[in-house]
Amino acid sequence: MNNLLHIDSSPRTEQSHSRKLTRIFVKRWLDTFPRYKVTYRDLYVTPPPHVTLPWIQSAFTPEEERSDRQDQALEISDLLVDEFLTADALVMGVPMYNFGMPSILKAYVDNIVRVGRTFDFDARADDHYTPLVDDMPVFVIIATGDDGYGHGERLETMNHLAPHLKTVFGFIGIRDITYIYTGNDEFGGEELENSLNRAAKKVEDVIDSRSANQPVTAGGCYG
Repeated sequence: MNNLLHIDSSPRTEQSHSRKLTRIFVKRWLDTFPRYKVTYRDLYVTPPPHVTLPWIQSAFTPEEERSDRQDQALEISDLLVDEFLTADALVMGVPMYNFGMPSILKAYVDNIVRVGRTFDFDARADDHYTPLVDDMPVFVIIATGDDGYGHGERLETMNHLAPHLKTVFGFIGIRDITYIYTGNDEFGGEELENSLNRAAKKVEDVIDSRSANQPVTAGGCYG
C-alpha cells in the first residue's frame, strides 16, 4: 500500500482555505488511487522545534558517535524524516505570510533537510552535495491574501514561497512539484468564493491528469 503524507500548516481551523482544499485533495486522491493510505501531520498540533545549537552539533556528529543527549536532540527530527521518507506522494496546505512560508513550516523544512538522511555532503567531491530522496509528486496548495501569485501572473515576483520550496525540495532530490493557488482572502465575498472554486477545480484536474497520464504505481513510480 502506498502512502500519501498530508501536511497542514495554517493556524486557522475551519476558517482555513488551505485546510479546506487539502481535505478536498485527499478525498479526490483516495477516490482515484484507493491503494493509498494517508499519514496526517498538523504542524500546529505537533509543532516541530526550531533549530538550536545542540541540534546542529548533533546533526553533524556521525550517528555512531552521538551521545544519548545528542540522540534526544534529534528525536523529533528523526521522526519527521522517517515519516517523510515513507511517503510516495505529499500534499501540503500552506498560507503565504509576508510573501513567504510561515515559520512553523520553515521549522519543519529545517528538520527534514538533514545531512546523512536526506542529502549527503562530501567536501572532496566535485559536486559537494548529493540528494538522497527519491523523487515523488508533491502538491503545494497555497492560500494568499491577494490574487495573482502564480507563474506568469501579476504578483509572481513577490512570491518567495514557491521558489523556496522548489529549491529546498530539489536540493534533496524532489523535482515533481505542483502548485495550486487560492487567493483573495483579504477581499472576501464573491472574489474569494470564485478563487476557492477555481482552486478546487484545479485539484480535480491535477489528480485526473495524473491518473490519466502518469498512473501512480507501487513505490511511487510512474508508467
